[in-house]
Amino acid sequence: MIEGIFTFCLVWSVGCTTTPEGRVKFNIKLRDLMGKDNKYKFPSQGTCYDYKFSTEKKEWVYWTETINEFVIDHKAQYNEIIVPTFDSIRMKFVKGTLLKNKKHVLSPGPTGTGKTVNIANLINLEMPEEFSNVPLTFSAQTSANQT
Repeated sequence: MIEGIFTFCLVWSVGCTTTPEGRVKFNIKLRDLMGKDNKYKFPSQGTCYDYKFSTEKKEWVYWTETINEFVIDHKAQYNEIIVPTFDSIRMKFVKGTLLKNKKHVLSPGPTGTGKTVNIANLINLEMPEEFSNVPLTFSAQTSANQT
């Protein structure tokens, strides 16, 4: 399985640092390098970013197949409903894996993409008890001394 695990790590370390256009090129090049007869080649549908390598099944599984079916709690307030998306599933898995292995995590990105909500959801609901969420909000006026 080392080949499948290595390829997954390659996608989510080197391959995730590029632009959307770069991801298309990375996917094509990676598939080409893996060859047609590779035991752990990606499924023909989608890109290398659409799959997680399952060590239990020893194969690539679509990210949405790695979570339970989403059901809205009818008692939940509208602002409490967090619908899992393709990106949030991937982000929570990678960040959760890093945190469980005592690695620091930085989440840069544009505003309004759900970073804070998804990280709070991950830490408060999906991580062991020893993890806690202490959010720090920065703005253009935040100074180093304030931090």
